[in-house]
Amino acid sequence: MPEFLVELYVSRQASEAVAIDLERARRAAKELTSEGTPVRCVRSILVPEDETCLCVYEAESIDAVRAASVRSGLAFERISAAVCSDPEGCS
Repeated sequence: MPEFLVELYVSRQASEAVAIDLERARRAAKELTSEGTPVRCVRSILVPEDETCLCVYEAESIDAVRAASVRSGLAFERISAAVCSDPEGCS
């Protein structure tokens, strides 16, 4: 399934909130999946030095990821298609 990155700004002072954001993202993805739009929030990667969090999603389209992100209330900067370069798989 295609993968996507959702990029969020996370201040150093709010970095502990990433776990809460990830839980909201997963809940929204599960809701959309149960409604017939398969989306999976796989993991998040926090880069504190850059005040950035990347959420990795699997979905059929960028629109599905956008819908999940909006539903979860994530204040994302952008969503990009990602390409896994690990021959053993990325998920």
